Amino acid sequence: MKTVKKNKERLVILFWVFVLLAAWELAATAGGVSPLLLPTIGDVAATLADSFLHGDLAYQLYYSLRVIFIGIVIAIFAAILLALAAQRSMLASGLVNVLSAIGHPLPALALLPLIIVWFGTGDASIIAIIVHSALWPVLLNLNSGFQAVPQIYLDVGRNLELSPLEIAFEIKLKASLPYLISGVKIAFARSWRALIGAEMVFGAIGTKGGIGWYIFKQRTFMNTPGLLAGILVVILIGLLIERVLFDWIEKRTVLKWTSN
Repeated sequence: MKTVKKNKERLVILFWVFVLLAAWELAATAGGVSPLLLPTIGDVAATLADSFLHGDLAYQLYYSLRVIFIGIVIAIFAAILLALAAQRSMLASGLVNVLSAIGHPLPALALLPLIIVWFGTGDASIIAIIVHSALWPVLLNLNSGFQAVPQIYLDVGRNLELSPLEIAFEIKLKASLPYLISGVKIAFARSWRALIGAEMVFGAIGTKGGIGWYIFKQRTFMNTPGLLAGILVVILIGLLIERVLFDWIEKRTVLKWTSN
């Protein structure tokens, strides 16, 4: 039953994707719109292929994915340590709550001037922006997960004479895995947006910059097909990671364990 429902949902999604693409092509070819404003799908596809085969887009995409992976991993470890500290001490819990209240609603790009002063305009600045964007949703979700752990789990751990560290990692962290995965999903979405914006502001960081720098260059040279190609890559990568990678992780962890 679930499989049939999922297949129907996929068909509906594909239908609307086809409708939107058809509307785009119709507007570009029959609407009297200048190609500078709205190129055809064929022009965008050709530009995208050329950028991958003969340009720097493949490297720029790799660069962006590499730095976002590093930043999110750092944010996850920092969130785990802060969440565990908050569980151990009321003083630490108060500090974590204050930091979360300050940091969570603060856009990463608002910190750009300060980050430039502290880290310069290299990889470290981009990673700092990603860490700031990813840390707070992961931390808040983990805190909620720790608080939702049934007391009986903790009592069993104490009866088995587990150490506080073992209880934290073997019981609290594992029981909070659905909250952690949910937090990382939100963290990726926030980090992906912040990364693209930061790359467009910073310019070329690294050898050839990232996907945000690619989009900025196309805008500078009024290359609308290239601009739309870059935007499509950003959308597709976001969809693949959120709808494919995270779904795969959930199927092999949370959904698998709860079905047994």
